[in-house]
Amino acid sequence: MSFQNSALLLSWVAIVLLALVVAGLVRQVHALSQGPPGSAGQSPLGPAAGTRAPGFDRLGPGLLLFLDVDCGVCVEVLDEAGSLGRPIHAIFAGAAPEAPGITVLANERDGLFEDYAVPATPFAVLVDASGRVRAAQPVGSTEALRELLGDTEVSR
Repeated sequence: MSFQNSALLLSWVAIVLLALVVAGLVRQVHALSQGPPGSAGQSPLGPAAGTRAPGFDRLGPGLLLFLDVDCGVCVEVLDEAGSLGRPIHAIFAGAAPEAPGITVLANERDGLFEDYAVPATPFAVLVDASGRVRAAQPVGSTEALRELLGDTEVSR
């Protein structure tokens, strides 16, 4: 077998392997877009509005912010939330920084992050005094947080 034929054969094997890898990745993306398994009653972006808030007896009403210390936008969102004058609960998957005037919960990856089906950080959930979720959505900027809070203020 000549060098040219060997190179051609090796190229085709590589193309077939790449096609299989791409097919596997497409399958994974499709599975991720469907949401976590067994999430009946929840949208892929956290609990649906009007549902009972998990852990309400532990947290109470207010704005729940799901954050990560390695997320730059999370720091901005937390700073903005601190100036809102409403009960704020900052919930971190791992270690958490100090935040004066804000309830901070650390190491909640297998707890509240899972209970609320948090897809990414920063993620905000508004819980009313009756223990119901009013809104739940990703907040990728301080403007998105203000928009979320503005929408719910109007709908009271």
